[in-house]
Amino acid sequence: MAKTLTPEGQRLKELIDFDKRVYFFVLVFLFLLIRYLTNTLILEAIPDYDNLEARGDFMIFHIFNALNYLWTPFALLWKFTVISFLFWLGAFLIGYKVPYKELWQFALIAEVVFIFPELVRLLVYISPSTGVTYMEIDEFRPLSLLSLLGSENVAPQYHYTFATLNIFEIIYGIVWLYGFHMISRRPFGECSLVVFISYYIPLAIWLTWYIMVYRA
Repeated sequence: MAKTLTPEGQRLKELIDFDKRVYFFVLVFLFLLIRYLTNTLILEAIPDYDNLEARGDFMIFHIFNALNYLWTPFALLWKFTVISFLFWLGAFLIGYKVPYKELWQFALIAEVVFIFPELVRLLVYISPSTGVTYMEIDEFRPLSLLSLLGSENVAPQYHYTFATLNIFEIIYGIVWLYGFHMISRRPFGECSLVVFISYYIPLAIWLTWYIMVYRA
């Protein structure tokens, strides 16, 4: 017999009871809009931008960004698939059987957390000072270990790892804690173990591997 939803699980279920297809298109639109505006700020931070743009020096930059925009929805779909599989596998390893479809749908919902660091970066540099460089804008990751230490004080090998270690990853884990609790109807203590095994251990492995294979 299925366990009854807790009040927290019931509230979350009611909160996310909407058309996930429409939500996905809104999510993609927000990512694309914020990234487009941020890329515009990056370009405008380059000295003598107008003359360089008129000469066509940024053609490669524009092509790369266009490809990145086109790839965004597919990258998100791939991420949802991988993350939900990791949670399904983590639950399976400790003896829980949970529906993969519900995990995938919740991965779609939880991704909204990562809208906020992109938005914060845009707001921080929406009116950049004359001394700011495009690399500062491009590498800025709000509320991360990299922003706390300063990218100039961290070896390039560790930039990606330190940028990934941020408050939003913690928030993402908390969101998944409630999501897995709702889907599996298991106690929060057991759900915490699943989140740790399914998300944070693979993340630690990935960041460690990135450092080991990094080449300047």
